[in-house]
Amino acid sequence: MSATNVKGPGGKKPASAATNLIAGGGAGMMEALVCHPLDTIKVRMQLSRRARAPGAKRRGFIETGIGIVKKETPLGLYKGLGAVLTGIIPKMAIRFTSYEKYKQLLANKDGEVSGRATFLAGLAAGITEAVAVVTPMEVIKIRLQAQHHSMSDPLDIPKYRNAAHALYTVLREEGPGALYRGVSLTALRQGSNQAESELRAGSKKGGAKKYLLPVNFTAYTEFKAILQRLQETPDTPLPAWQTSIIGLISGAMGPLSNAPIDTIKTRLQKTPAEPGETALSRILNISKAMFKQEGFRAFYMGITPRVMRVAPGQAVTFTVYEYLKEVLEKGREMLPGGSYEE
Repeated sequence: MSATNVKGPGGKKPASAATNLIAGGGAGMMEALVCHPLDTIKVRMQLSRRARAPGAKRRGFIETGIGIVKKETPLGLYKGLGAVLTGIIPKMAIRFTSYEKYKQLLANKDGEVSGRATFLAGLAAGITEAVAVVTPMEVIKIRLQAQHHSMSDPLDIPKYRNAAHALYTVLREEGPGALYRGVSLTALRQGSNQAESELRAGSKKGGAKKYLLPVNFTAYTEFKAILQRLQETPDTPLPAWQTSIIGLISGAMGPLSNAPIDTIKTRLQKTPAEPGETALSRILNISKAMFKQEGFRAFYMGITPRVMRVAPGQAVTFTVYEYLKEVLEKGREMLPGGSYEE
């Protein structure tokens, strides 16, 4: 499929919802397995109390990672992975399926997708995944990652034993609403991952024209379109190494633009709400306390492991997604009627 056209190669039908569902889910699972340790380090840095103690030296991501391995064994880096794997497949499936669907809805009669349409499709896809899957998944994941118990000591029993137990405990003690704590910040982060970058594109007259475009999807789409134009046959799928590179670059843009949102969200989701306290007041109180006690740098705590996780993660995601999508579409073409068998 062309990067800026919703039609398939050679004018064929676009990838089916089943293809996007399977390819997106598989890509998300691979990304989680490869990059989860960096996410655990990021969460620990964002929740660190050392920056709040007078004279305490901040820990870097390497020191934080080494500390987790020493005290909690290497398995400590994979705390919360169960929650991620439970949610990552539907998350990525919803992301890619909704993005392709929104693109088709916003395309013109010739199937071409404008920069504005790509912006809206990416923004809508980010918000959709945040509300449907990401917020509950991250609440459970962060509760598990915040625990400092040793994974090798059977007597060191944490409050949350696994993802299922954490879900049960949160529902029992705090109610269903706790799973959607920070949903506004999560939606803002996920949407802004697709909608906070300015890309300058040359106009036909030679001048520079500004377009507000989605970070992950638009950067990826634009880079993919450029590389496809450089090929002899534009509809030919890109080599895996090119997909990895453009996924790596596009994936790094989101974290740099919305790091403060992610840090506040992590602290908000880590602890139960106080009676009578609104979501807005909690966000404001956390922000004020961070700035007063830790300074402006606190809003960017964990940015290094986050970029290191998200950028390679996007490279893995887009590479696996494009590969699985191509394989599945070839299989669909070989079946009578062009549909999957049950």
